[in-house]
Amino acid sequence: MNRESKSRDSQERPVAIVTGGGTGIGAACCRALARQGFRVGIHYRNSEKGARKILEEEAQDGFLLKADLADIEEIEAMVREIKEKAGRVDVLVNNAGVSINSDIISMKVEEFDRQREIVRGSWYLTKRVLRLFMLRKGKGRIINITSVVGHTGNGGQIPYTMEKAALDAFTRSLSKELQGRDILVNSVAPGFIDTEMTRDLPEEIKQRIMDNIPLGRLGSAGEIADVAAFLATSGTYINGTVIHVNGGLYGG
Repeated sequence: MNRESKSRDSQERPVAIVTGGGTGIGAACCRALARQGFRVGIHYRNSEKGARKILEEEAQDGFLLKADLADIEEIEAMVREIKEKAGRVDVLVNNAGVSINSDIISMKVEEFDRQREIVRGSWYLTKRVLRLFMLRKGKGRIINITSVVGHTGNGGQIPYTMEKAALDAFTRSLSKELQGRDILVNSVAPGFIDTEMTRDLPEEIKQRIMDNIPLGRLGSAGEIADVAAFLATSGTYINGTVIHVNGGLYGG
């Protein structure tokens, strides 16, 4: 296949954008979607090394997108880059987030605001992707990666739990706004997943968590990505829903 044919093939393939795609669940989503045949736009803020590794190993015809989602101007620059490099967005996975852990007395206002800005960034990126790509085509998939703690609560993580609960509310409301269009909006709410964050927990805390999970173990990032990939490619009658993936910890 010559270079022109390869370029044309890339332009015709569906495109998935994954925010926070350089590490953890986001990285697993990038890999899963690449295996499903998507060109993947891998967004990152600090994790360029991880993003490049995915690009080299499994998403060779994808592309990198660097932006701070707390900065509207950087989101606008990112959207322009998507338009230039891909010209379409078929799937948007809003995975990026921050976890600033502190009790309500100790937490500073600027720390709370940093958490809130990521929700605003996901909202604004979705708004721009809808207007420039999905609404014009009349179809698409929006997948918000949230968390079980947005439903159960978790001490010392009030802003984080608020952020995740807000994204689930966003999922439900946006699905209603888009009524009558083939643009499906869903959340995937992971339970406790084996990532760098949970690996740093003391063993006794990890054991306490696993004692409350009927499957008796932490989940893997790949198990979350499998559900996201299913929503991106199938699940044509699933809309406005929060899908819990937590080993039985919480049923919704």
